[in-house]
Amino acid sequence: MFTIAGTVERKLWSEKFMEWFHKVLREAEIYEMRYPVKGCYIWMPYGMKLRNNIISLIKKLLDETGHQEVLFPTFIPEEFIRKESEHIAKFEDEIFWVVKGGKRELETRLALRPTSETAIMPIFKLWIRAHTDLPLKIYQVVSIFRCETKATHPMIRVREVTTFKEAHTAHATFEEAAKQVEEAISIYRKFFDTLAIPYVISRRPEWDKFPGAVYTIAFDTVLPDGKVLQIGTAHNLGQNFSRAFEVTYLRPDGKHEYVYTTSYGISERVVAAVIAIHGDDRGLVLPPTVAPIQVVIVPIYYKGQEEYVISHCRKVAEYLRSRGFTVALDDRTDKTPGWKFYYWEMRGIPLRLEVGPRDIENKVVTVVRRDTLERRTIAQDMLDVELRKLLNEVYENLKQRAWSWFNEHYHTASNIEEASEKMKLGGIVEVPWCGSEECGLAIEDTLNARVLGEPVDEYRKLRGKLKCINCGKESDKVLRIAKTY
Repeated sequence: MFTIAGTVERKLWSEKFMEWFHKVLREAEIYEMRYPVKGCYIWMPYGMKLRNNIISLIKKLLDETGHQEVLFPTFIPEEFIRKESEHIAKFEDEIFWVVKGGKRELETRLALRPTSETAIMPIFKLWIRAHTDLPLKIYQVVSIFRCETKATHPMIRVREVTTFKEAHTAHATFEEAAKQVEEAISIYRKFFDTLAIPYVISRRPEWDKFPGAVYTIAFDTVLPDGKVLQIGTAHNLGQNFSRAFEVTYLRPDGKHEYVYTTSYGISERVVAAVIAIHGDDRGLVLPPTVAPIQVVIVPIYYKGQEEYVISHCRKVAEYLRSRGFTVALDDRTDKTPGWKFYYWEMRGIPLRLEVGPRDIENKVVTVVRRDTLERRTIAQDMLDVELRKLLNEVYENLKQRAWSWFNEHYHTASNIEEASEKMKLGGIVEVPWCGSEECGLAIEDTLNARVLGEPVDEYRKLRGKLKCINCGKESDKVLRIAKTY
């Protein structure tokens, strides 16, 4: 992505993307990456504000749909972890185990939470007695820990996931659980749309679903290097975990039945996606919906006019705050306006107001949009109305250009050779598939890529009878494949 004369030209960055990403995290003061534990990082104050705004958004959506927030312990007893065989088989190599307390060996090993199904189900057993206790819908925002052995990347592939929002629900029937997964998908659509993040929704293949799930639905987006990032998942767990933990409820007819459960989660990968998808060569470009600061005011003055201009800017800032805007006033006198422009552009503030003596006399301000760098003059008595309009325009422009770029990197292919060529362009490739696991794994192996799954959204491109790109058998199924993180 390069900003040229107020327009944005987007290119695949390949190796340079991660270099840019690290620079922005550092210079915009989002993340401290020098903590001496591999895959563990520190949220800095500005980054923490961005993180919290994004978390507040998903919490609001969950609260509005009847979810209740809880907080479970970080430790999970080994006996709980081992209850569901498929689950432990997947996660055992990734678990951090606590084996000592001080100098004493623990009688029972404790796992640092890799995910919470095995911690929550024993408590659901205590909380759920009868059908009147259902549905039960809870969520928490916590750290989870995975012993990641591959190359780690800030926010994208870490050992401590510090922003893990996981929801867990229990229901009387499989159909109700399936409807809950649909609600989760609807919540995530609203969430990612508000962040102006483009996405596809796919049903993960059987060989790559969440361990212990009946099926898994995933949201994926494309980053500027052409690789695909999974940004959210929802799982229908059926009765797999409730049977393992003996979680039952009393039906109206007096019989006991195992509950049906679901879980769904997001992580700081969402923050990474916001930064990566909207950013440009000047740094962050944040959607006004979650920007920690929506408007920054930069006084422009000559020597001797400092107090006159700054005093006026303070009044403008107070007025805008009273109207509900989040505002910063950069009244530092030891920094030049040019230095301040760079500073705030790196931080992605949607709108910059420049105010000088002539602006004060003419009762106007100069406004600069971060997304296009377009400048315009606004009458001071129209600030409230015009700034709201501009913030909405910034959001709509970010959303439109993100989806436009995403569309350019969603490809189709009818055979292996064509799929291989399309993979070089970066993004997602949709291909015909017969539906067999054998062919799916062969496609992954041949293209050295990952199967994202079958489309469950309106984004599917290939229709009708097609021929599987591996075996040639006719089918109406398709797969999405991509290079992934």
